[in-house]
Amino acid sequence: MVYTAIKETIAELNTNDIQNERKAVLQPLIDFIVAKTKKNETISLNFICTHNSRRSHLSQVWAQAMSSYYNIPNVFCYSGGTEATALFPSAAEALKESGFEIEALSEGKNPVYSIKYSENNPPVIGFSKTYDAIFNPVSEFAAIMTCSSADAGCPFIAGAEKRIPITYEDPKAFDNTPQQAEKYKERSLQIATEMKYIFSNI
Repeated sequence: MVYTAIKETIAELNTNDIQNERKAVLQPLIDFIVAKTKKNETISLNFICTHNSRRSHLSQVWAQAMSSYYNIPNVFCYSGGTEATALFPSAAEALKESGFEIEALSEGKNPVYSIKYSENNPPVIGFSKTYDAIFNPVSEFAAIMTCSSADAGCPFIAGAEKRIPITYEDPKAFDNTPQQAEKYKERSLQIATEMKYIFSNI
């Protein structure tokens, strides 16, 4: 069961705000998860963005939390980039604001974070890595492309069973502006709303 604060955030998300065109974009991921669930197979989702610093992490964390919230078993969420940079602090802050417990496990240029959504489930381990890093699955996963540049720049993801583009605007555009925190929160909640729609339809 997810933390109460996260549960409250999820309850406030309105999936009716999602346009039909966008629902069509999300449908292939619903279909992938449903097919795996029917066969009792492991569901591995690798969210991929160019730098694995913002959108891919937000998607990974929210998807993992939603799978727990809706009691969908055997869901394992990952993230990666076409290059490794670092999990951007504002993305972690946006998650913290929604009720996630976040702790830095290491420091340096690419710190490792424990991102907990539940008292008893293992945390998501958040750090920047390439999509084909040893930390991520090698085969039988869905590659979910969360940014258009990664989608265009990675015409082929080795080992992916299915490739699904679900792209988001980059909140990086608002770094070092007065709207920075607000825009990261906005993007996090947009992703959360779409992950709620996906997992509530399994």
